[in-house]
Amino acid sequence: MSNGALSSEAAPPNLTFLPGRPSADVARSWLLVNATREDQLAAALASNADQIVLDIEDAVDPVVKPEARASVAAWLSEPGHRAWVRINDRSTPFWSGDVDALAGLPGLIGVMLAKTEDGAHVTETFDRLGGNTPVLALVESALGIEEAVAIARARGCFRLAFGSGDYRRDTGASADDLAMAYPRSRLVVASRIGGLPGPIDGPTVGTAHRLLREQAEVAVSLGLTGKLCLDVAQLPVINEVISPTPSDVAWARNFLADFDARGGVIRDGSDLPRLGRARKIDKLARAFGVEPAS
Repeated sequence: MSNGALSSEAAPPNLTFLPGRPSADVARSWLLVNATREDQLAAALASNADQIVLDIEDAVDPVVKPEARASVAAWLSEPGHRAWVRINDRSTPFWSGDVDALAGLPGLIGVMLAKTEDGAHVTETFDRLGGNTPVLALVESALGIEEAVAIARARGCFRLAFGSGDYRRDTGASADDLAMAYPRSRLVVASRIGGLPGPIDGPTVGTAHRLLREQAEVAVSLGLTGKLCLDVAQLPVINEVISPTPSDVAWARNFLADFDARGGVIRDGSDLPRLGRARKIDKLARAFGVEPAS
């Protein structure tokens, strides 16, 4: 792999930090990059993706997986190179080689574990990587959805993501909003129970930005806080839809200023929910650089 456009300056010891991008706990757009395509990597590094995921699972033919793994490991060993890596699932013969090749690499932010169906899959991956590398559990089947709470509670689980395409293949469900509401909501509830950040929605396939916007808006309405992405052209839409609006930021800052001015006094039962919402909006606005409406 080529060096790409990422700065060679050494990154601080924060496993969820990627220079110039929001931290992974609030990241909106997760761009999957075929690990065998240097042109895709260069485009990803120059993009406004919140987080970049080098894919050595679905995007790579089994015949060339060892080569792709070695290439990713070499790239992550170079100064300044940092990314997530989507690894093969625990049931495959590739899983062991993936975690062994990636363990301890200075540029590895975390791994996205494909087809997670058991909390033990997360913990075994976490332990095998040395016990300090975040594991993002990609849930892609009916069994994975059923076990979502156990997966979210597993030691080492950092966040949940929805592998919507494989879920549809597994269950025969359609891609419409009604059919996808249950698995999405299940991941939202499981994330809350597990004390994790909001889950990451599956990708929207195609180039129609109207469909992308509609699907992202539905995901946000259900409580998901990120979205997988396969194309850099989708990033602006995803980042916009999942960010608080300037008018929301203006409301939040005004509410917080008023709350502070009155000495933090709770006036009625509606104040606490509004305070929580205002603080969340303010936090995300600062993370994403959203300015309040004038």
